[in-house]
Amino acid sequence: MRPNGRHTAGASRLSALRVWAVGLVLLSAVAINPTPARAAPSQAAAATTHVYLLRGVLNIFSLGLDTIGARLQAQGIPVTVANFVSWSSLADEAATAYKAGRLKTIILVGHSSGATALPDMIAKLNQLGVPVKLAIGLDSVFKTKLSTGAERYINIYIGDGPGEPVRAAAGLRGKLDNVDVRGSGVGHISIDKNEAIQRRVIAEIDAAIMRSRAPALPVAERGAPGQARAAAATAPARN
Repeated sequence: MRPNGRHTAGASRLSALRVWAVGLVLLSAVAINPTPARAAPSQAAAATTHVYLLRGVLNIFSLGLDTIGARLQAQGIPVTVANFVSWSSLADEAATAYKAGRLKTIILVGHSSGATALPDMIAKLNQLGVPVKLAIGLDSVFKTKLSTGAERYINIYIGDGPGEPVRAAAGLRGKLDNVDVRGSGVGHISIDKNEAIQRRVIAEIDAAIMRSRAPALPVAERGAPGQARAAAATAPARN
């Protein structure tokens, strides 16, 4: 008996739908857990860490920071997401918690004008005697000079866009990395929302918290030998 043509076509469509459904499930799993398996910070280290995420102007163009903050909170890491104009009051808040012993590791992340405000926030914290473990800027929009440092400062910017490299002042203590991601497909408005960029930011934060068990570098001192470095990184592919 010859197979019915409609039955064969229906079976083929059903098979194709099953393959599509399986593929959709796999893609969903990747989207939910985009970062590769890695050692997570210990609960104690995470609990004594605070990540401050500074949005840019109008508070509507840096919503990728909210996503980063939610993922960090899912790891048990306390976060504050605020507009960049709050940088000074946030520095006071962080300094109070640090001096009271409630906070050990301070990490700053900013996008656009939020990235431009990071050196000012670091400088104020240093003046208050508080070290900054890590700062990550995403496409700072104005020429920025880092006069006092975090233990590590990573400036991810789009070299052929509005972003600018961060310059190191004489005597800067700490490590400065300028990472140009031109040609990666990200723009100024989308850099904070790009999956690869978000994964890198979170991975750098996790690594910094893991390092926080080691003694922190002393707060910047005038006249200390400069240790600023610049490094280019392979541009991340946009997902």
